[in-house]
Amino acid sequence: MQDYENFIKTKVRLAESWGFEISEDLINPALKPHQKAIVRWAVAGGRRAIFASIGLGKTVIELEIARIFLLLLGQARGVECDPRRLAEWVRADALGMPHEEIARSYGVSVDDVRGALEKGASPCLRALITLPLGVRQEFIRDAIKVLGWAKPPKFIRSIEEAQEPGIYLTNYETVRDGKLDPAEFVVGILDEAAILRGFGGSKTFRELMRLCTGDGGPSGIHRKDGKRQAYRFVATATPSPNEFIELLAYSEFLGIMDISQAKTRFFKRDSTKADNLTIHPHKEREFWLWMASWSMFIQRPSDLGFSDEGYALPEMEVHWHEVETDHAGAGHERSGQAKLFRDAAIGVQDAAAEKRQSLPARIQKMMEIRSETGAETHRLIWHDLEDERRAIEQAIPDVRTAYGAQDLDEREATILRFSDGEFQELATKPVIAGSGCNFQRFCAHAIYLGIGFKFADFIQSIHRIQRFLQKRKVRIDIIYTEAEREVRKQLERKWSQHNQMVQNMTQIIKEFGLSHAAMAQTLIRKLGVDRVEASGKSFRMVNQDCVRETREMATDSVGLILTSIPFSTQYEYSPNYADFGHSEGNKEFFQQMDYLTPELLRVLKPGRIAAVHVKDRIVPGGMTGLGYQTVYPFHVDCIQHYTRHGFGYMGMITIVTDVVRENNQTYRLGWTEQCKDGTKMGVGMPEYLLLFRKRPTDTANSYADEPVVKSKQRYTRSRWQIDAHGFHRSNGNRLLMPEEVKDLAHDQIFQLFKQHSLENVYNFEQHVKIAEALELTGKLPVTFMLLQPQSWAPDVWSDITRMLTMNTLQVAKGREMHLCPMQFDIADRTIERFSNPGDIVYDPFAGIGTVPYRAVLQGRQGMGCELNPTYWADAAAYLKAAEEQMSMPTLFDLKAGDAA
Repeated sequence: MQDYENFIKTKVRLAESWGFEISEDLINPALKPHQKAIVRWAVAGGRRAIFASIGLGKTVIELEIARIFLLLLGQARGVECDPRRLAEWVRADALGMPHEEIARSYGVSVDDVRGALEKGASPCLRALITLPLGVRQEFIRDAIKVLGWAKPPKFIRSIEEAQEPGIYLTNYETVRDGKLDPAEFVVGILDEAAILRGFGGSKTFRELMRLCTGDGGPSGIHRKDGKRQAYRFVATATPSPNEFIELLAYSEFLGIMDISQAKTRFFKRDSTKADNLTIHPHKEREFWLWMASWSMFIQRPSDLGFSDEGYALPEMEVHWHEVETDHAGAGHERSGQAKLFRDAAIGVQDAAAEKRQSLPARIQKMMEIRSETGAETHRLIWHDLEDERRAIEQAIPDVRTAYGAQDLDEREATILRFSDGEFQELATKPVIAGSGCNFQRFCAHAIYLGIGFKFADFIQSIHRIQRFLQKRKVRIDIIYTEAEREVRKQLERKWSQHNQMVQNMTQIIKEFGLSHAAMAQTLIRKLGVDRVEASGKSFRMVNQDCVRETREMATDSVGLILTSIPFSTQYEYSPNYADFGHSEGNKEFFQQMDYLTPELLRVLKPGRIAAVHVKDRIVPGGMTGLGYQTVYPFHVDCIQHYTRHGFGYMGMITIVTDVVRENNQTYRLGWTEQCKDGTKMGVGMPEYLLLFRKRPTDTANSYADEPVVKSKQRYTRSRWQIDAHGFHRSNGNRLLMPEEVKDLAHDQIFQLFKQHSLENVYNFEQHVKIAEALELTGKLPVTFMLLQPQSWAPDVWSDITRMLTMNTLQVAKGREMHLCPMQFDIADRTIERFSNPGDIVYDPFAGIGTVPYRAVLQGRQGMGCELNPTYWADAAAYLKAAEEQMSMPTLFDLKAGDAA
């Protein structure tokens, strides 16, 4: 057990530190106290996210981080010397000064100078800061002044422009398109890092991962080309609060935690939509503590214990203006039927059309707002469409505009002149001037001619004027149409979530400061549980680590082991390091299984069956390096694992699943993508029930020491023949005709097609025609597969009722549902086939008790072990109820008693 205890302790991991501890003396004295604190924290981490609110000096912080790393890297690898002195040696060497002269100037040996320069500080030591397209050095200028640099960083578009040591700026497109290789730079900083928001789905993200990380992330999968950028940072003032996937993308990029592992550890999965993540309530605080161990959320200096003088955000008032929607052009349904009203819950596809339709009314409202607030006011007018820009120019002759097709220098000059107060009104898009621009000196009013779905662009644009050093009250006017009420609702929801997220993070920073050790102590979760047992005449349910519990069980005592093991790192079932799902990868998962499986073999009766329910897993394209999703054959590794520990593999039962539901979870089998290229698609993944057998004592006839005996009266020759053969004979009847099913309800169609599919000759083309007929009448569901192929083979179970699980009882009682419950059908058939009445049926991963519960109802002794105390408590209650149900006398029992 000591070995096992030590193994569990190795699973306690936090965000690593890859950087250097520095003193404040090394930091430019021009930085403010809160900026110095962030710089020290980031340099110590080496790979960190800086989510500093707009106006706190994020640019200054980024530049200083890059400068310090250039100083430190030589010291870390060369001789010990003052890092600032080393930087001077690097500059002197780059200018061609002889090493002897450098040595004389600083009173050191020539070997010291050469060692420092050759081992750790070559003349090409460089840092790289990537920026959004079109944002050049304008917003860097103030930062350079603060830092007191005589020579500002250079904006480059190729590696040939970066031959000297120093800090260089470029844009994302230059890196993405291969004109620069980040591996040529020792430090990389992504400014406005929301570019990573499209995790896995955008070329920019994939190329930045390939070019910058190179280490395969903490999962250890070397899916890149071997190059890496050891020190990397991301920075943005507004990480999206409604998209947890964005925060996980930052973690993946920095090498903190693999995104699939983070999903497993903290979030519930939505079976109807991929990446729709909800934090487990019991893991919410842990999630934010984990975030705080590698990311800095700060709204004001006082969050770090410093004075807020000069950093008070101005008051802001928001005015919503709804204009009427013209319902005359409401359009048509997909069926062709005319709509009476325009959709209140308008979607992305219809948003642009709605904006164009309502443009005159919105322009009129804009002019009313301008009259109300004064013609002399400096004002921003935000819009999304070019039609809107042209309408604004026509309505306001003196307005200046900045737009995408404009010459880049002209566009940036226009934005800069408005920032300097040279003219009063600027109309532009948030995507153009919503980031990196400071308009607060002269402007305190913004009108949004329309609203959209992109909260990050919206909040960024607001903070162009609501920021520190703004002297006036900020006014925001937002115009929307009656049909866009739902868009407004979603925007306000995201705004509220953003404020809540910031509050969560800043509260943690106030509680722990920047002490990684203090957070670490809180993040270390329990390594086990205090054993608790609930038992009756026919069941025993234990709240315990299953390795510890199984080691205490009697040898050769269990008649059947039936379990659904954790699917490696797919799910984490409890906030406990002993949880098998709490693993960094497949290797660690099977290392923990190595402690359990020998004990399962020991407690199983000789010759009996261990039935293990598993499912293969999807590997995202970003992790494979192939650009498309593949399947990890988890069941193959399981077979090898159990046979390696002495079990004999007896085969597997295939359990068909719903391919449409699977695609809604993974987007792996999309109809549209199949039409574009059929080679990109795989097939739906079934589940498997793997059958393993423990060697019997007597191998002469291979019978179990206690055989599972069936009477021929109950187990008929007919049933034996069906079990023994791989298919059912056909009776030659035809398939259903399309006209026979199109008018039926979904449940009737499902059952009728299932019956015909099993009883009759199968015709693929006829199957397709039935589905097409249903589609034409609008009856083919998009959320599940209605016409599922049925199998004649007994080792393929296609009739499992997916929703018939213990979660049905959990929902009825208002309790927490299990993440991945076993279906009753699987448990019932396996228990009936492979165990005798009275046998102990054991599930080491019992969850909410499906296996022991069904075992009790079939006259067996149900035994389960579960680590999660909530699941255990629910399972114990169900088992007690099942035992009472089995002991309840029937009407026939009562009559027999009366007769006696």
